[in-house]
Amino acid sequence: MLYRNFLKPIFFRMDPERAHHTVMGGMSAAGKIPGALAIIKGLYGVKEDPMLASDVFGLHFHSPIGLAAGLDKNAEAVRGMSAVGFGFLEVGTVTPVGQPGNDKPRMFRLPPDEALINRMGFNNEGADAMLNRLTALKQHTVPVWVNIGKNKVTPNDQAHEDYLTCIRKLYSEADLFVVNISSPNTPNLRNLQHGEELRQLLGQIVLEMKKQNESAGKNKAVLVKIAPDVTEEELAHMTETIVDSGVSGIIATNTTLSRMGTTHANRSETGGLSGRPLTKRSADVIRQVYQLTEGKIPIIGSGGVFTAEDAYAQICAGASLVEIYTSFIYRGPDVNRKLAKGLKELLQRDGYKHISEAIGRDHR
Repeated sequence: MLYRNFLKPIFFRMDPERAHHTVMGGMSAAGKIPGALAIIKGLYGVKEDPMLASDVFGLHFHSPIGLAAGLDKNAEAVRGMSAVGFGFLEVGTVTPVGQPGNDKPRMFRLPPDEALINRMGFNNEGADAMLNRLTALKQHTVPVWVNIGKNKVTPNDQAHEDYLTCIRKLYSEADLFVVNISSPNTPNLRNLQHGEELRQLLGQIVLEMKKQNESAGKNKAVLVKIAPDVTEEELAHMTETIVDSGVSGIIATNTTLSRMGTTHANRSETGGLSGRPLTKRSADVIRQVYQLTEGKIPIIGSGGVFTAEDAYAQICAGASLVEIYTSFIYRGPDVNRKLAKGLKELLQRDGYKHISEAIGRDHR
């Protein structure tokens, strides 16, 4: 009620990007104020439940609901965001060198559609700045995934160097890496999702991760985030290449260029759309990827999750974990408690004792 009746009206009167920075600044500050995190956790935290807790990629998740990349681009609010109930945090996208991103305005709300459009363009402070922030944390209360991308000025034939640089710089502090080749806001980036470019890029990334893991005596995973704007044939080829590369898992999906199901005037803005209009498409892609991989590698659901039913649909389609972003903006920080409570009720309704039993149920 605090968010819905007081904070949200204030934030939604602000420019979306300004509101974003205000929230991130507040959550960052909360991590430095004695007692603030305990209060936030008391208000919004999600206690571990044996029915929902799981181990994936060698990591423990007290909740299957995580924060998608894009909100905490520079890992400045990890402590604060960890306190509001997320089971994991995906920070970034980070590039080797900091860059300003695209021209403003570059973020737009579509309130009646419960959607956002952004054309941020990987604005971030760079890998060194993120490394300093993550190093200062000393420990993570939830797994922290680092989403990595290439700088805008880097041509595609040299893109692998940017991804490798991010891995080398941030390996010590990241619990897991996510390769972002599916943002629509960096010119030609999505071309890396297809054919020989994808095969070569992932081959070099997987090789680098093996080197880093062997050196550190660890087994950190690397995932690939894919776009929803692909044909069935393209998705099949893409999935085959990803599986053959030895990558640990797939995140489905990033934002979409489609405006299907939107009504607000801002639908004419260019950029990637997230939120409620993606609900069905993301679940469909998850379902197809699960079929194509025969459920052999974990899938992370992302896109249009607002309710426990949405999250459950992605899990039944084949997702092991689920991410949110836009629903956190529209529904507020108590969305995690509602999702966790609702998921447990749905599992109990269907006679499951653990969330793992529902993964891929649509295929049985």
